[in-house]
Amino acid sequence: MFEDILTQLSTFSPLWIYITLFLFAFVENVFPPSPSDIVLLIGGSIIATGSINFIIALILSTIGSIVGFLLMFYIGSTVDRKVIESGKYKYIPIDGIHKVEKWFRKYGYFVVVANRFLPGTRAVISFFAGISNLDIKKTTILCGVSAFTWNALVLYLGYVFGDNVELIDSYITTYSNIVIVVTILVVIFLVLRMFLNKRKAAS
Repeated sequence: MFEDILTQLSTFSPLWIYITLFLFAFVENVFPPSPSDIVLLIGGSIIATGSINFIIALILSTIGSIVGFLLMFYIGSTVDRKVIESGKYKYIPIDGIHKVEKWFRKYGYFVVVANRFLPGTRAVISFFAGISNLDIKKTTILCGVSAFTWNALVLYLGYVFGDNVELIDSYITTYSNIVIVVTILVVIFLVLRMFLNKRKAAS
């Protein structure tokens, strides 16, 4: 897989390599899962050959991440509240959404800062940030800081360990899996607690 992507990217002109890095960073925030981290790692290994520039690759991938985040933020901010709260969609837990919003208004900016380090949840975070009406300017800045830091780290790892990109990806994949499992367990815990509290209140 790595060899195929690397071979394909290596045949591109520098302009198209930059565009590819931008697009994969963008798409991951809208249609997860996306192999954007793999592409960034390989982009870092291409930087080591001198074909493309680290700073330009970092800036464009970061812009892609921000644009993708803001698109989902916009979608979340334009969700019709009346439709959600109408009760027509039984699979949408209204109480749960209200609690997530309340939690997001309290801790949302911290989550936005960490969003790039939370694989598998990035699109969800940006969507709920929009639903919760977080300040767009502050959210954009914090999202940019998160994307810049993560993308710089992944590009640098690809640059330094270009000959062992597969090994680095296995570490990132392991990290991602751990984060996803922990996130699922936290969500299950919160749902169970909400359910038990509701039963307790009803009794």
